[in-house]
Amino acid sequence: MPTAIAVTSADLVLPPTDPQTPPAAVLPGPDARPLDATLADVRRLLDQQGHLIVVCPSSVPAATAQRLHAVRSLLESDRIAIVRTALPPLGAAVLVRQLRQLSACDFSPGVLASAARLLTHYVYAGAVLGSVAKLDHVPVGLTSHVKGWLPGAHFAVLAGPAPQLVRIGSGGSGGSGGAEELAGPEFTTDLVLARGQLQTDWPTAALAPRWQVRAVQEAALPESSARWWGTGRLVEFAAYLPDLPVLHHLVSSVRRESCHWCRMELIGDRCGFCAAPLPTAQPATAAG
Repeated sequence: MPTAIAVTSADLVLPPTDPQTPPAAVLPGPDARPLDATLADVRRLLDQQGHLIVVCPSSVPAATAQRLHAVRSLLESDRIAIVRTALPPLGAAVLVRQLRQLSACDFSPGVLASAARLLTHYVYAGAVLGSVAKLDHVPVGLTSHVKGWLPGAHFAVLAGPAPQLVRIGSGGSGGSGGAEELAGPEFTTDLVLARGQLQTDWPTAALAPRWQVRAVQEAALPESSARWWGTGRLVEFAAYLPDLPVLHHLVSSVRRESCHWCRMELIGDRCGFCAAPLPTAQPATAAG
């Protein structure tokens, strides 16, 4: 029985890459759906699929995150994992799709929930921006903020795995206009991009060849992208591991542990369901 995957908004659900990729449920915030209806939705998911993993971006309104915790508390269920991610919207959608792919495999719910932190390190999420004047989620220098007010300034920004910002050529096409370039993945990726109000072909003309991207797909721009990046003049992109066998090998190669608190299986240093950290080994003391 595959573990159910849920998200906080429908624009975090990308089209599946293959017919075997399960869908994701949508559990919106209190402004969009009454509490009783959300409780019924979650009960049904648990009855049908046993466990539920909800991917909740750290940028969602506080009321949305509070609703999820309230639902878990009211249902008194230890079968609900609330996974927070700091990825920008399109990167978060990519992570959700990878979890959906892996949910159809032989991984336990605990391993799947804790795998989200591992997979985040392999998602290269960024955007081309017409201004960084209101960019709050990625650290940028004062000089870049000042230049962000200049007409025609375009910036390539990487939010993760490591934050980076470079100014690119006039009009957003061609090279970076300088020696610095965005640090890309050292493994084969596909690229998904979502176009906002900025007219630029830089992600496909310059970034994709430099990163040796295998294929490029386009998606609708998530509704929250303009707010996350601080401007609607953007093209958001995310490079990711596209192949399920590679994802499966990546997750299965990590040592599995048992959570000392809830006994769920996990990988990494923290349980995906109860968030308890993995105890560190105590150094042996010499006999006196």
